[in-house]
Amino acid sequence: MKFHNFKQKLKKIFFRIKELFSSPAFLWGIIIFILLFTVMVLIFKSEQKTNSEINTLFDAFWYTLVTITTVGYGDIAPESMLGRISAMVLLIAGVAIFGGLSGKFASFLFDRQQKKDRGLLKMTKIKNHFLICGWKTGFEKLLDGILQANSETPPEKIVLVNNAPQAEIEKLKATERFKGINYLKGDFTDEDVLLKAQIKTAEKVLILADCSQKFSDLETDSRTVLAVITVKNLNPRIYCVAEIIDSKFEKHLSLARCDEIILSVDYQQNLLVQASSGKGMSHILRELICEETQSALFIQDIPEKFIEHSYGEYRTSLKTKDILIGLLENTGNFYTRRKEALAEAQKNPDMEKIVSNLKKVKSLKSNLPVFSPSDEYVIARNSKAIFIRGHSRNDEEN
Repeated sequence: MKFHNFKQKLKKIFFRIKELFSSPAFLWGIIIFILLFTVMVLIFKSEQKTNSEINTLFDAFWYTLVTITTVGYGDIAPESMLGRISAMVLLIAGVAIFGGLSGKFASFLFDRQQKKDRGLLKMTKIKNHFLICGWKTGFEKLLDGILQANSETPPEKIVLVNNAPQAEIEKLKATERFKGINYLKGDFTDEDVLLKAQIKTAEKVLILADCSQKFSDLETDSRTVLAVITVKNLNPRIYCVAEIIDSKFEKHLSLARCDEIILSVDYQQNLLVQASSGKGMSHILRELICEETQSALFIQDIPEKFIEHSYGEYRTSLKTKDILIGLLENTGNFYTRRKEALAEAQKNPDMEKIVSNLKKVKSLKSNLPVFSPSDEYVIARNSKAIFIRGHSRNDEEN
């Protein structure tokens, strides 16, 4: 019983000390204390052993600061009784004050690190970063693939925003290749959470069909659509990629100006359907999109001199084993592409032409693939070339 009472008293004393060191009045008290003893030391000045004197206010301030911080250089030392009493008070006060301040500072750093590990700190001084919103099974493998596909983006420029279990996040952070990745805990459909993640200065965002909570498919897709709308309202210029389960939400994402829409379940079903025919379609698709194979499908920039020239001219200029299979039009941020197209559409003086051009702008689609166009087809601005690598794994073995 006595031990319990003693423990309670210690807790109260610790709490009061913590409150004391957190008080602005206490900090002002330290400043006044230092100034007061500076004046006192100057008043009680005397001859020193080194034949040096405390003759100025600066000398007194120097001595007070050196003593209160318990450094004690010994270059200045009082000889009078009052001077030494002042020094003793300063030494005792210095141990108490700076011991408390160092403890408070260490506590602050520890608390900050704890909050950072739990994803409770606001992102600061970060821009042109990549946000990954949501969580799903196999996230570690997915994140590894994202890092490989975005090799120009360092881990420090990636911010995870989700409500995944803390154990999963700690497991992820313990992995060497994921060190440096930022984490923010919260609902990615919440505007405040996105602002903490500095969405306004972000370059890209990937919104996953979130599995961190027990949502129905309808709830999952609704949250994805809400997140895209919120993201695009906060930062219209961000490149946005979203994953949905049901294709009926694709129209909503298009209206929200989502740059890329991933229908993961539809892709899986189509792959199973094609595989069921026994024609080896699954192997073809795997070879095209798998990062590990050398026969991968890839996108490449088109030189400026071929922009607004014929597709045939560009095709015949190629001197590579890679096979050109088409174009990807309106690449990059859809908000920017639409703005450019709108400005171009209004240049024509003919009102009928303007109306016609505006209708084209309205039907503009982001990242539109055009396979095997005719040689007369004109390559539009913001287009890229779609290739299949021309060498096979057999060539690599040989």
